[in-house]
Amino acid sequence: MKKYTIAIITLLFLALCAHVFGQANPNPFEVRKSGKGKQALIFIPGFACSGEVWAGTRAVYEKNYTCYTFTMAGFAGVPAQNNASFKNWETAIVGYIKANKIEHPIIIGHSMGGGLALALAADYPELVQKIVVVDALPCLAALMNPAFVAKENNDCTGITSQITAMTDMQFEQMQQKSMARLVSDSMMRDTVIGWSVRSDRATFAGMYCDFSNTDLRSKMPAIQCPALILLEKNFAGGMVKPAIDAQYASLKTADLHYADKGLHFIMYDDKDWYFAQLNKFIPTK
Repeated sequence: MKKYTIAIITLLFLALCAHVFGQANPNPFEVRKSGKGKQALIFIPGFACSGEVWAGTRAVYEKNYTCYTFTMAGFAGVPAQNNASFKNWETAIVGYIKANKIEHPIIIGHSMGGGLALALAADYPELVQKIVVVDALPCLAALMNPAFVAKENNDCTGITSQITAMTDMQFEQMQQKSMARLVSDSMMRDTVIGWSVRSDRATFAGMYCDFSNTDLRSKMPAIQCPALILLEKNFAGGMVKPAIDAQYASLKTADLHYADKGLHFIMYDDKDWYFAQLNKFIPTK
């Protein structure tokens, strides 16, 4: 009888462990915590990218700061979750900051991650100390269509069906063409393509559609914290620059700079310039 009791207890213990450790991640992201320091930095990557897009930046700052590096669910091999959306991800990041008692973090975001940094600073001004936005705009769609108005119930089924129907080869070829326009550094371009290829296709399509329908321009006056805005060289010329400047005009705390060279991934393509701007805004010591 004693043997049976021990066996039952063991089975119950194993079942409990399976339940506890087998539970899905409640957050729509994975987080790598590193470094030591009273001030916290939160790194948010861009569309379909791993948090390792920030590896070079994090290496500089984790000596003196506590760093939280996010990779969003469904991107770069992180398991996908249901209900992925820009707003849901923003809400989840706020929940993580509050649950982990991260006091007044500096939020650094690239591309869509920069959009999330803007949204967080606008919607939760009491929560954020500073933001750094690397090549992101309050409304990217308005550059191509000045009359753009976000749709309340945006239908993403078309683009989702199109992208999920692609073969792996077709999808990778699409990303190769896209990244050639976004990353000058050929070695890092291959890395970024690899992150895209390992992303969940439905999340990829849905978030592309959702972010394309995101317009944060009306929220810019609500941002109270200092904001460093670093934009690629291509945005500094022609008719594009006045449109971009207009989008940021109501962000009164903005410190806006255009890179000397490179494309969308400024942290790779214009590294010296990037760190020169960043180190003025966030001291390394």
